[in-house]
Amino acid sequence: MWTSLIICLYLSFKFIYAASVLQSGTCQLQGRFRLNGMYQAGDVILGGLFEVHFLTVFPELSFRTEPKPPYCEQFDMASFQQAQTMVFAIDEINKNPSLLPNITLGYHLYDNCVMLGMAFRAALSLVSGTEEYFSNLNCTGPPPVIGIVGDSNSTPSIAISSVLGLFRVPIVSYFATCSCLSNRKKYPSFFRTIPSDAFQVRAMIRILKHFGWTWFGLVYSDDDYGNHAAQSFLQDVQVFGGCVAFSEILPLDNNRKDIQHIVGVIQSSTARVVVVFSTSTYVLALMDEVVLQNVTDRQWIASEAWATSPVFHTQRLLPFLGGTLGIAIRRGEIQGLHEFLLLLRPNNDQRNNMVRIFWENMFKCRFNIGERGEKMCSGQEDLSNTDTSYTDVSQLRASYNVYKTVYALAHALHDLMQCEEGRGPFSGKSCADITNLQPWQLVHYLQKVNFTTGFGDHVSFDENGDALAIYDVMNWQPSSDGSIVVHTVGVVNEGATTGKVLTLNEEAIYWNFETKKPPRSVCSESCPPGTRRARRKGLPVCCFDCLPCADGEISNTTDANECTICPDDFWSNPVKDRCIPKEEEFLSYEDPLGISLTTASLLGTCFCGLVMVIFAHHRNTPIVRANNSELSFLLLLSLKLCFLCVLLFIGRPQLWTCQLRHAVFGISFVLCISSILVKTMVVIAVFKSSRPEGKDAMKWFGAAQQRSTVLVLTALQVAICIVWLSNASPTPHKNSQYVSSKIVYECAIGSVAGFAVLLGYIGFLAALSFLLAFLARNLPDHFNEAKFITFSMLIFCAVWIAFVPAYVSSPGKYSVAVEIFAILASSFGLLVAIFVPKCYIILLHPEKNTKKNIMGRETQKK
Repeated sequence: MWTSLIICLYLSFKFIYAASVLQSGTCQLQGRFRLNGMYQAGDVILGGLFEVHFLTVFPELSFRTEPKPPYCEQFDMASFQQAQTMVFAIDEINKNPSLLPNITLGYHLYDNCVMLGMAFRAALSLVSGTEEYFSNLNCTGPPPVIGIVGDSNSTPSIAISSVLGLFRVPIVSYFATCSCLSNRKKYPSFFRTIPSDAFQVRAMIRILKHFGWTWFGLVYSDDDYGNHAAQSFLQDVQVFGGCVAFSEILPLDNNRKDIQHIVGVIQSSTARVVVVFSTSTYVLALMDEVVLQNVTDRQWIASEAWATSPVFHTQRLLPFLGGTLGIAIRRGEIQGLHEFLLLLRPNNDQRNNMVRIFWENMFKCRFNIGERGEKMCSGQEDLSNTDTSYTDVSQLRASYNVYKTVYALAHALHDLMQCEEGRGPFSGKSCADITNLQPWQLVHYLQKVNFTTGFGDHVSFDENGDALAIYDVMNWQPSSDGSIVVHTVGVVNEGATTGKVLTLNEEAIYWNFETKKPPRSVCSESCPPGTRRARRKGLPVCCFDCLPCADGEISNTTDANECTICPDDFWSNPVKDRCIPKEEEFLSYEDPLGISLTTASLLGTCFCGLVMVIFAHHRNTPIVRANNSELSFLLLLSLKLCFLCVLLFIGRPQLWTCQLRHAVFGISFVLCISSILVKTMVVIAVFKSSRPEGKDAMKWFGAAQQRSTVLVLTALQVAICIVWLSNASPTPHKNSQYVSSKIVYECAIGSVAGFAVLLGYIGFLAALSFLLAFLARNLPDHFNEAKFITFSMLIFCAVWIAFVPAYVSSPGKYSVAVEIFAILASSFGLLVAIFVPKCYIILLHPEKNTKKNIMGRETQKK
């Protein structure tokens, strides 16, 4: 009951108090955040957020009393230097008569303690103000701060920009690199003087690509910075052709078991290169475990968030982190900064309590005496006798970005003041009113900022609020005292006019390996030219086997994914890395087979000539005259043509040889067979005329009839050849079907029907001659040569019947050789079977070359 009464009285009191405030027309601040800061008044105030402390401590919640505000611990000298760099830049601008004349800049800086909640408290305090009472309820006049320098981390920047972006308050970060912040729809008033992680990822991939590292591990922190950087890295790696052997997330609470697991994965992996996206806070715990498990022989690639962090530059970590390559933001020089830092003195203004905290940490003293033994701070201690990261201006990176950020805001404000009425960028071509300046008006000018620093660096923003991407490539090398010292060994400049984005001094790089050379980090060794990559099933694309290209295919580059098929007239060389002209195959005169066949052809021609000479010399002898010597000479002439037509089949096929070879072959053989046919018919006619019942048979087979018959039969073959050559003439043809690696030059017959008719006609005459000779085989031996004609035609038919399957089954030039062999065999068969017996009698047994001997058997019968 008493509790309910107290609550009712409390609520009633609050309601009455709120009503009185509204009636009075003033707003009262309901409470203050406990924040460490620095303040200086001015006409225009710039806000700032810096991580001066590493750790935020939240008191325990009892839920019985109002919770105490959180407080910060572990002072960071380097971050305080960044805050003082902002103070220095504002002081330098105020003294510059050409920049913001008649305007004095002030500042209000807060410590975010590397905690989102603290950073958000600080940002709200900057934009809402810290005055106890505010009486102007119309909200006219300039806001408490016109722009904010910071935050340094991506996660607080995302949260703060999401809220303050609704009011178009310009936020210019000097160290937040998350690529997600380039989204202009979500963060319309966010700018940064440090390149986005998208550029950082590309820069790191360029280094991996430069050294041929395609197999690497990825470790990243479980925050916006690490997650977005890893996501961008994984996407770009696929384009580059690299592969991630493992991907591990660093726990935000530095859980020992999780970190042990990550180190175990690193140690067991075959990847010798490890890429780490994280801030130094989370990497430090990882490296402690690396030392405990003695993980060496690894090449570390550091993101800009820890590439220059001094917490790793110890003797203990040198054996493990020596040789680390990292990406660092551009180092700059700021004239007069060192002297300015040494002039700092604390005061009693509570809004400058950050300076008092710094002083106590620097000189290990206290302004308010607490525990016994603590030294009292006088405020007059000499900073020139100290040697900390606060006074070290040799590696100004984040501080240099702070310097550029302040000047970017100042130049935007200066351009805003230079606006001429009637030519302004706002509605009605109006300009901004400096007495009632709105943050969104400054955003417009900030987007168009374009200036050059005293160090020579160009500062401007693209359409996404990102700065030009320039990085230094850092290498961790051993110092004289055994610790780690960081050296610049290269530059990554996305805007390089020379087109060479990555420049490295490889001779200056320290490699922490026995070979003192860059390590090899690949899942599979490169495939040489002549092979292609075949991906191993279930593994990333970088893990592959090298398979030789198939015949007729080549690869002339390293790590080819596919082999290229050679053009039609080319074939792969034995190594399969080059296409060479295909070997040309045809039956040539230089070929042993061609020489043999040519020799046989010429011998046959000579034998025919020799027989003709013999027959001419003995033309008046009975054996020559016995069976029409004119037909014998015509037969010898046709056989001579048959032997000579073989020469048209040898040599590189040309149009005229292709057209002539089969035509001459067909006409020559028809002339030959028709002569034999007529000779056979004459033999039969002569035999019949010797009998009483057939005494008139010879009148149908006189010399004129014999010549006419041969002429007509041959003319018919000539007609067949003319029709064939006119409609579908044989042509030279490149054939790769027999052997893919060779071009077989051959004569395409053009028309199968024409060629079939030509051969069929020869076959018909040969069959008819064989049939007649076979029927006349029983005539008197001494009277006729029907028996020899029968035997010669038997040889002829046998050869050409065997020719068909042999021709069809013979590849390339051997099919031509088979055809030549058939021509020679049949021609020699005719020559030997018909003329050798007669030459035998003429030359060796002239006593038998008499009419009495030839007619002897018939006389006996009579």
